[in-house]
Amino acid sequence: MLGPEKLPRVVSEIGRWVGRARGMARQFREQLEEEVQLEQARKAQAATTPAAAPAVPPLSAAASEAPIAPHPTDATGADPAALRAGATPSPDERGT
Repeated sequence: MLGPEKLPRVVSEIGRWVGRARGMARQFREQLEEEVQLEQARKAQAATTPAAAPAVPPLSAAASEAPIAPHPTDATGADPAALRAGATPSPDERGT
């Protein structure tokens, strides 16, 4: 049971948690609104910007149809072969 000694502390703690929750909800709403505005701006810019011609024409039809081999990295961007060989991954490869 909450008595007169603990009640003020409990009410204060509840108020603190409610304030944090409100702040997080406000921040989430602001981020969503910003993302929507950015997406609308991108769509408006894409609608007004004419399609650009390719800067460099392909060398040949065969060159433009050749499949591109994927880069041999794992999901973190590190080269698995180099890691097996004992190389230390860079901060970028470690994802930090």
